[in-house]
Amino acid sequence: MTRPILQLQCCHPGATIPKYQTTGAAGMDLHACLDTDRIVEPGSIETIQTGIIIALPSGYEGQVRPRSGLASKYGITLPNAPGTIDEDYRGEVSVPLINLSQKPFTIEHGMRIAQLVIAPVVQCEIITAETLESTERGVGGFGSTGH
Repeated sequence: MTRPILQLQCCHPGATIPKYQTTGAAGMDLHACLDTDRIVEPGSIETIQTGIIIALPSGYEGQVRPRSGLASKYGITLPNAPGTIDEDYRGEVSVPLINLSQKPFTIEHGMRIAQLVIAPVVQCEIITAETLESTERGVGGFGSTGH
């Protein structure tokens, strides 16, 4: 099976090319590309540049996800997790980070700030209908299937 190709261009001389940290990793790490450190204050959101532009293969998206270590140790996560990069986007990849902790957090150049998972996408044909097939769950919303 051939692997899809992700084309990448560095748009900043200090950019770090993402890579998978292990052979079984689902996501590759995205790194901050900064001229100066950025502080994410408690409760605030800062958009951090990565210094890279990507060209996803046709039929794929890039899912930008939080790094579990930053989230569990420091309360740093993504407010839109997972963020989606569409295959036709050609701007610099940036990562919005939110600080859910009570302490300021400093983002330094080169720091691993998020992970990028490349995943296949299916676009559906949309058909309107007067009624929809019923299911066991029905209209049960949040928490309707148990704890």
